Amino acid sequence: QVQVAESGGGLVQPGGSLRLACTYSRTVFSQYVVSWYRQIPGKQRELAAAISHDSRISYGDSVKGRFTISRDNAANTVYLQMNNLRPEDTAVYLCNFKRLGVPPSLQSTFNWWGQGTQVTVSS
Repeated sequence: QVQVAESGGGLVQPGGSLRLACTYSRTVFSQYVVSWYRQIPGKQRELAAAISHDSRISYGDSVKGRFTISRDNAANTVYLQMNNLRPEDTAVYLCNFKRLGVPPSLQSTFNWWGQGTQVTVSS
């Protein structure tokens, strides 16, 4: 079991910045990926950014060049720095911890979500 918790959301004006933090409990898993997704009501959940145990990074097309994902291994924390925010970035941002290297039938078992943090971009 892995506990995941997000923090850092809030209200920001267009063009502003926010930094989200995802803290996860200590884990014995050596291969995993921590991802930030965002959920807009009525729309499909969208990947914003992801970083693996060996620091491979990927970004969703809509945030490339504006968002940066990073990690502090000692603190078991993954950060999402969001710059040049736009109204369309308004969403609930959710952190996901997923163990890698498990069969597809077991992936749901080794997959944990936080409660989410609201980000609102508005003037």
